[in-house]
Parts: sequence; structure tokens; C-alpha cells
Amino acid sequence: MKLFAFTKGDFFGGLTAGIVALPLALAFGVQSGLGAAAGLYGAIFLGFFAAVLGGTPSQISGPTGPMTVVSAATIAIFISQSPGGDVVSVMGAIVASFVLAGIIQILLGIFKIGSLIKFIPYPVISGFMSGIGVIIILLQLFPAIGQVSPKTTIDVVKEIVPAFSNIDPYAVMYAGITIFVIYLFPKITKAVPGTLVALLAVTGLSVILQHPVPVIGDIPTGIPPLQIAGLLTIDSKFYTMILEAGFTLAALGAIDSLLTSVVADNVTKTKHDSNKELIGQGIGNTIGGLFGGLPGAGATMRTLVNIRSGGRNRISGVIHAVVLIIVLLGAGKYAALIPKSVLAGILITVGIGILDYKGFKHIKKVPRADAAIMIIVLFITVFLDLLVAVAIGMVMAAFLFMKKMSDITEEKPGSPKSAIFNWSRAGKTRKYPPIC
Repeated sequence: MKLFAFTKGDFFGGLTAGIVALPLALAFGVQSGLGAAAGLYGAIFLGFFAAVLGGTPSQISGPTGPMTVVSAATIAIFISQSPGGDVVSVMGAIVASFVLAGIIQILLGIFKIGSLIKFIPYPVISGFMSGIGVIIILLQLFPAIGQVSPKTTIDVVKEIVPAFSNIDPYAVMYAGITIFVIYLFPKITKAVPGTLVALLAVTGLSVILQHPVPVIGDIPTGIPPLQIAGLLTIDSKFYTMILEAGFTLAALGAIDSLLTSVVADNVTKTKHDSNKELIGQGIGNTIGGLFGGLPGAGATMRTLVNIRSGGRNRISGVIHAVVLIIVLLGAGKYAALIPKSVLAGILITVGIGILDYKGFKHIKKVPRADAAIMIIVLFITVFLDLLVAVAIGMVMAAFLFMKKMSDITEEKPGSPKSAIFNWSRAGKTRKYPPIC
């Protein structure tokens, strides 16, 4: 489809997706540690360039839960390695890792790696995405009770019980009302996104009550400056970490985006171009990273909102980015008043939405080996490392597949086949968990 193919549905789809993206971009920015503005920058640049240059015309891109989890961990590692050090150099290392991730995605697209996504077995995807959902929920427990969250899930588990002795009841109330409104409001009407209603209503309530709770704080207005200075002063001790972070973000962003592309195909009855999508995502993340924007990917929930509102063409993604630009230019002083507990409530619902309930529901019905892969990947994702989890899951699935092939001559007619064998085929029939 051409960029300038335009319908009324594209306008309303892009407008609605932009409204839905606003609170999520702010929340992901805060969670990353770079601030709400970084989330907006990422949503604007990635949303625009992925829409124009990507391979899925109806897709809406921006910061997502999985990408934010990895970005937050990356940022925390860089900062921990330079306590009291050169802030410019640390920021340069962070920006370099984001830009490198985008460049790697471009190369993945050029060398046509995108089509290999269909070979990742469902148990690996299920355990990985559910693990991401658990991470998001755990990391938002502290902000939901009015406290600063530890940087790792292990520390959250260790410190959560003592933390409950110092709860801010107002923060808990704001988070609780936010979650309640997000789930209840769509039952009243779907004309206005429940996330936006919760954001505005609960922030208004906090302004009226005037009880001091942690808030987002000042958001820069106007077009962000290029972060070139930091790239020129990177300490050599960061080089290895930049490479690791770049490859991790690139791989995760590729998986994240292409799964969303499959979902969009299923709804619109179209077929995306995987490699072109990776190139578009890579260009968006590269340019966004140069401006200090948070890296992201194709976002399932925002893409579905766009499609259900009538968006089918690339221009809908461009309109989504324009909506966020308007907010950035004129509404920063109001966004500064948003309590962090409200964003925590929003992200908790995001984490809940990412959990693969279908995978858990059928865990007793699938072969034990498949269930074991899903559970092992989930726990490694939550408590160790995301890419390590996927790698271990893929190796386990490969061994299981080879065993299946070696046993196939002895298999009796009509005996049940491994779910790995069935799930690793036909991407069109998969039901992936939503990626926000």
C-alpha cells in the first residue's frame, strides 16, 4: 500500500491509537529510568518511521513491555558501572546501545532473517511472553504503594514484604482506581480508551486531594536535541556491554514486532513483509535512539486498536505519531502532574494482558516436555536473562524435536504428536499473547 493511501478509518484509527499510546509511552519511559519524555520520543520517532518504511501497513509501533524491561535493565547496568562518573559518557553508552540495536535490525532485514521467526516454537514464545508479563507486574508493585522499585525482580521478591510496612494509602488508592477504571470502562463504552480515562480521572483526583505522592515531574517540551556529544565520549569499559545490549534489544525487538505483524495479518487478512518490517523498525529505533528515545517494536494492543478503528494504511501510523508530537509540544506541564502510582496501575494491566492464559490453561493437556520448556523459559526470563531464556528454550525444543524424529518410525498410527512439532509450524494459526 502507498503511504498516502488514506481513508476516514485511517484517520480515526491513528487518532485512537495515539490516544492509547500516550499513557503507555509515559509509563514505559518512567519505568525505563530515562523519564517520561524518553518514552514519548521513542513512540514518535519509531511510530513514524516504522509506519512509513515497515512491512506491515496497519501496525503501530512504539515502546513495548518487553523492550522496556530490557532497556531498563541495560540502563541500570550502565549506571551501576559508573557510580558518580561522567553522566555524558553513560548517556552516550545508553544511546549507543539503542542505536546499535536499530542498525542490527536493519541488517537482519537486509539479510532476510525475518522469515525465520515462524520456526520459534510456541512453548518458548509462551513462556517468554508470560515471563515478561510477570517482570512488569513485579517491578510496578513498589510504585503502586508509593515507593521506589528495586532494579531487579530478585530484589523485588526479597524486599516486598518489608516494603508493605511503609505503604502510602493514597498511592495504593490511585493505582487501584486506575486498574478498576481500565477494566470497567470498556463495559460502559469503547468509544474512549479506558486507559486514557483512568489517566485523566485519577490524575485529576490527585490534584484535588493534594496529597504528596511521587509524580512524573517536568517533561521537556519541543523537539529533543540530538545526543551526539555522548557518543563521542564513551568510556571503553562500556564497549562490551553496548554490544550485548544492542544484540539483545535487536533480537527481542525483531521477535516482538514480527509476532505483532502475524496478529495484524490474521485480523486484516493480509500478509506482511517480515524483512521490510525489520528494516523499518531498525531505522525507527536508530533515529529515535539518536534523540534519546526509548527503543520499541510493533505493539499488539495499539495495532489492534488502530485496525478496529478502521486503520489499514501506513498513514494511520503517521497520524498516531503526529498526535504524540502535539502532546509533546503543548501538554508537557500537565503530564508532569501524573502520579507514578497511576502509571504503575496502567503497567500492571499491561503485564496482566501479556500473560499467556491459554498456555497455562492447556499446560496439563500438552506433552510434559512442552510444558517443561514453557515453565523453564518463564522462570529464566523472570529471574535470569531474557535472551538466555529464549536460547535455552530453543535448544531444549531442538533436542525434543530431534528425539521426535528419531522415534517417528516407531510411532504407532494415530498416536498424539508433540505439541512442539505441531506448534512450530503454520504461524497463521497461532494465538500469541498480546504485546503492549
